[in-house]
Amino acid sequence: MSPSPDIPASDGARAIRIAIPAHLRTLARVPGEVRVEITGEPTICAALNALESSYPMLRGTIRDRSTLERRAFIRYFACAEDMSHLPTDSPLPDAVVAGTEPLLIIGAIAGGV
Repeated sequence: MSPSPDIPASDGARAIRIAIPAHLRTLARVPGEVRVEITGEPTICAALNALESSYPMLRGTIRDRSTLERRAFIRYFACAEDMSHLPTDSPLPDAVVAGTEPLLIIGAIAGGV
């Protein structure tokens, strides 16, 4: 997946890339990964807050609206690391903060035989 066009961050903010599942891209009406600006500490929660602020139609799809807990079949990955079970105040990896790697939000697949 190629990065979206470079969008500079405003003072005190960092622009990070977030890749979301196809069905959420359709809902948000974006063709690929998105860039959002986060201020303060670059954490999982800050990234999700910025995503939901920029794309309000995604509120409640990735995490519960009231508890802000991750939905059961959603996973967060960054730099080949599953960050799904980390506290949401965990810092994002340096490569995500630098914009060289995206934060991946992936819909998990369940099933069996």
